[in-house]
Amino acid sequence: MLAVARCIVHRDLLLALRRRSDVATALLFFVIVASLFPLGVGAEPHLLRPIAPGVIWVAALLSSMLSLARLFAADHADGTLEQMLLGAAPLGVVVVAKGLAHWLIAGLPLVAIAPLIGLQYDLGGPGLYGVLALSLLLGTPVLSLIGAIGAALTLGLRGGGVLLALLVLPLYVPVLIFGAGSVEMAASGLSPAGHLLLLGALLVAAIAFSPWAVAAALRIAMD
Repeated sequence: MLAVARCIVHRDLLLALRRRSDVATALLFFVIVASLFPLGVGAEPHLLRPIAPGVIWVAALLSSMLSLARLFAADHADGTLEQMLLGAAPLGVVVVAKGLAHWLIAGLPLVAIAPLIGLQYDLGGPGLYGVLALSLLLGTPVLSLIGAIGAALTLGLRGGGVLLALLVLPLYVPVLIFGAGSVEMAASGLSPAGHLLLLGALLVAAIAFSPWAVAAALRIAMD
């Protein structure tokens, strides 16, 4: 099963390298959205610091959603998804591998660039940038796994992108609250450990339950 998962991750990463524009679009969207607020609100640090955690997290959430519609669409179009359903490997393992590949493509770059975006908001000491990166490191995989459920449920539907957003956005709210809240707690001089632990709990729950929900949705979509 590990060999199958490794093969799927490697394949999806190679396909992403051939479609660099799709990867760059999501990252560029994150940078642009997060950078527009200082231009619109003003450059005063006392205005930017309070809104920085929420703005960066909302931008990361929306950026992660951009590539969700393509998570299973290409495999569905060329018949690869049907072969995966018929293969010997458990479908849950396939789903986890595709979710990991999606996070490496769409989530990890956001984690890497978020501290640089935070410089625009003058967050404060280096500890705050570390908390921001850690919160995104714990939260963005949850976004990918939850988004995979919506992508599977809307697979093959006309106008599925709008329906996908309506399905996953309410489920993203706890991740957004705990992710932005951890940075706000650190900025207030309080410990962000509680929010980060809750993000970790959400990640464990998503890893445990979302693959089987996605597998069931894919079987329904392929029937």
